[in-house]
Amino acid sequence: MDEHNHTLMDGRLHLYRREHSRFWQCSTYLGGRNHRQSTHEESLVLAKEFARDWYMERYTDERRRRRGLPPYGVDPVASQTVVQPAAAAPEVLTDRRRRPVAYGPTFKQAADAFLREAAVVTAGERSDYYMTQKEQQVRVHLMPFFGGTALSEVTAGLVQEYRVHRATTNRDRRTNEPKRPARNTLHGEIVTLRQILKTANRKGWLVALPDMSAPYKKSGKVSHRAWFSPEEYKRLYQASRDRAKNPKKERWRTAAENLHDYILLMVNTGLRPDEVLGLEYRDVAIVTDDATDERILEIKVRGKRGVGYCKSMPGAVMPFRRLKDRNKGQPTDRLFPSFQRELFNTLLKELDLREDREGQRRTAYSLRHTYICLRLMEGADIYQIAKNCRTSVEMIQTFYASHIASTLDAAAINVRKPKPAKRPARQEAADAAL
Repeated sequence: MDEHNHTLMDGRLHLYRREHSRFWQCSTYLGGRNHRQSTHEESLVLAKEFARDWYMERYTDERRRRRGLPPYGVDPVASQTVVQPAAAAPEVLTDRRRRPVAYGPTFKQAADAFLREAAVVTAGERSDYYMTQKEQQVRVHLMPFFGGTALSEVTAGLVQEYRVHRATTNRDRRTNEPKRPARNTLHGEIVTLRQILKTANRKGWLVALPDMSAPYKKSGKVSHRAWFSPEEYKRLYQASRDRAKNPKKERWRTAAENLHDYILLMVNTGLRPDEVLGLEYRDVAIVTDDATDERILEIKVRGKRGVGYCKSMPGAVMPFRRLKDRNKGQPTDRLFPSFQRELFNTLLKELDLREDREGQRRTAYSLRHTYICLRLMEGADIYQIAKNCRTSVEMIQTFYASHIASTLDAAAINVRKPKPAKRPARQEAADAAL
């Protein structure tokens, strides 16, 4: 046998010394992974004693893990390492070499299990883009940071370190300043992290999930959604109409005309941007409304809330006809194969409408918000608006109606209690005499 390699515990424990090192190392294979530890001993006899004790600790912890029990020294509620008190006798010294070593399934194993399960369970329930996004979040951001970390070490503190890591590592190419990820981007990554840890919890690899709420977060106040006031909307559709008639380049004419019709259709239907992009010509029908005797669009919508119906304003009929005639639309063709985002943002920038007064950026969603706000200003029933937009009355009351002045009834608010009529002076004197 090589004098630098020894086997113990019936071959399950290996003791060796590396070249150019004076300390002995020990290793074993347990729980599907290799465990290694330096003995910090130069003597072979002392190194063997340390290795046997170390192996028994690893073996005991592995047996407890298989039974669903936490390892010794781990709080089953908080999943945090607990420092055991030293012996009562002051002359007994703790062995500083034997610090707690995290072991067990790693974050990578949990992430792989989550992706395998999610791909099967979400089939037919979620879009392909949903799973692609999850895989990218795991591969690009979560795995490089957590990687081989044992699940027992994924604590609330480590999750907060991940937030700090994401906010400081990415830098702007021009200014070299830290570039913080968008709030929704980081929120999506934390959701994926929580899903991975829940998978580990279901498999018995993690006793409890850590607290993943963001600290130092102020209590958010309800703010309205960015929209276009009637004056701003008029400026926007006039600018898009002028751009459609006189494009800067002739090859951009079709894109400018499609954007103009997109704006009119959105503000006259209240559809979500993803719902509009998914519309096919067979989903839209021009009908006559029985109540108003006006020509409107009856739209079969497939989107965030499943399949529903929407009835448009009369102003949506002409843009739809132009689209169908211009693009020679077949029943299975889409009304808008893509959204001209760059041209839309260019128009907003030229009109100084990129942000509203509160600094909120306007996007394609602002056209839907404009539809809801204009309907409220015209006195439409809030329940019918919510039903037509496939949302809730509570959402409209919270994010739209609260800042529309016309929703306030001044006559109902400025009610005054009637003053009692003054009694005649003679009647008052007679009452006093009695």
